[in-house]
Amino acid sequence: MSIFERYLTLWVALAMIAGILIGNAAPGLVQMIAAAEVARVNLVVAVLIWAMVYPMMVGVDPSAVKDAVKQPKGLGITLVVNWLIKPFSMAALGVFFFEVVFADLVAPEDAQQYIAGLILLGAAPCTAMVFVWSQLTRGDENYTLLQVSLNDVVMVFAFAPIVAFLLGVTDIEVPWETLVLSVVLFVLLPLLAGIWTRRRLGNTPQIEAFQARVKPWSMIGLIATVMILFGLQGQVILNRPEVIALIAVPILVQSYGIFALAYGAAFALNVPHRIAAPCALIGTSNFFELAVAVAISLFGLNSGAALATVVGVLVEVPVMLSLVAFANRTRSRFPAS
Repeated sequence: MSIFERYLTLWVALAMIAGILIGNAAPGLVQMIAAAEVARVNLVVAVLIWAMVYPMMVGVDPSAVKDAVKQPKGLGITLVVNWLIKPFSMAALGVFFFEVVFADLVAPEDAQQYIAGLILLGAAPCTAMVFVWSQLTRGDENYTLLQVSLNDVVMVFAFAPIVAFLLGVTDIEVPWETLVLSVVLFVLLPLLAGIWTRRRLGNTPQIEAFQARVKPWSMIGLIATVMILFGLQGQVILNRPEVIALIAVPILVQSYGIFALAYGAAFALNVPHRIAAPCALIGTSNFFELAVAVAISLFGLNSGAALATVVGVLVEVPVMLSLVAFANRTRSRFPAS
């Protein structure tokens, strides 16, 4: 295990602090990075995520992807958790915390905005970062690609109806440019680059040696991404810490609860760890680009809904790292193959 992986939690914590400090000390620099955006996808962050995803894609063997279909349990857990449970549990938690637990702390109109943002997060499971979490848990590259691809297909058809139902509105406009661009940037292009690299390298020992060489850069990309994300929201974090803390509570409960449900189901169904870990992490992580884009289009840039989706971004990395660590510690309890 490299020094980056061994002390990854420490590096990420330092990156979060550095990001907040930079966001407040150099707002001009942060605004310049924020302006590098196409279809609400930040291109600087996109390049870093691409760098994180690419090393895992090198391990994807196209000829072996079809074999992954022969193990449907992981796919079933992913679909059930992501689309039949997660959006509705997030909505229920939002209502419970902001209309009951925090009712005396938040104005009713703000509470409704925060609930809306939480619903958007719950209905948008992860596309890009799950490759990073899968890599950190030594997940099966081929199976993870299959899970993400199937998830994206379902998202095209299910996201808008679920959000419309839970928000009680009918005019949901899915920002297709954000969805398509994200899939192209974070799945298609890294996959094509990975396949090309495999063919250039030629054999398994060379492929594994290449992955070992580029893996530290993947970790550096993760740390840089965290720094930028926290830098972009540095002023919000310092200006409204109490609101962010309140919004974070249902997100934390949802994240750990969904992981426990999916990971527990995988354990009960005797799913191998290389499939069980990414299967549970997909449902826990969120497609925050899509959630933020829809929140802005529906409620406005400065709305409580948009703020809630941003809090989802801030909470996700430390939560996912803790779950990655847990998954790695419990590897021996699952079948090896």
